[in-house]
Amino acid sequence: MDNLYVYVGIIGNIISVLMFLSPVKTFWRIVQKGSTEEFQSLPYICTLLNSSLWTYYGITKPGSYLVATVNGFGIVVEILYISLFLIYASPATRAKTAKLAGIVDVVAFAVAVLVTQLLMDGDMRIDVIGLLGAGLNIVMYASPLSAMRLVVTTKSVKYMPFLLSLFLFLNGGVWTLYAFLVNDWFLGVPNGTGFFLGFAQLAVYSIYMNSSKPSKIVIDEFHDGSQHQHLLPSSTSNLTEQI
Repeated sequence: MDNLYVYVGIIGNIISVLMFLSPVKTFWRIVQKGSTEEFQSLPYICTLLNSSLWTYYGITKPGSYLVATVNGFGIVVEILYISLFLIYASPATRAKTAKLAGIVDVVAFAVAVLVTQLLMDGDMRIDVIGLLGAGLNIVMYASPLSAMRLVVTTKSVKYMPFLLSLFLFLNGGVWTLYAFLVNDWFLGVPNGTGFFLGFAQLAVYSIYMNSSKPSKIVIDEFHDGSQHQHLLPSSTSNLTEQI
């Protein structure tokens, strides 16, 4: 039982990997059409920063290698997503995306690393990195609220994929348990939030899944961009069907 947190962390890694990979269908569509259409890159840019901060946290805090491994994977995946977006976006959108990614994922992350490395040490450094990661994680976990509002408005679950909601629920629950076992509330608070919101999404889904009066409102499909994780998610990506 002393190593229970290791097994929980491994399960959390597996679920988080699935969340990071959940946007593959959207990017396959982009590759096939040779265009990013009306999709947005912001959720994936934010997820890359989120994964970078948590990888940095996992490397900095002793014994947090399970946090670093899954988010290191997330960094690779998000860089691939953003690269594909840059390849298939229009020139104007490509320039805007490159600028935004540079500011958020390069400059902002570099500043966070430099400040914590040069001006802080020990527990203070770990706490500040954890606060930054937790704050961004909560914002990303909260992003599906717009999809929930849309479901209630349209009386249709078309714009809130079931698997995305399920992964959010499972990911938040597993990493909340992990945080409890290792006494790490920087992980526990945002993932507890994700667990609660995932449960809320599943509840809304169950209410409207058999609705016979869907709205005729036509809008872009939602996607998980940023719900993955997020811890860890990510992926959190993203959590609508936008890039």
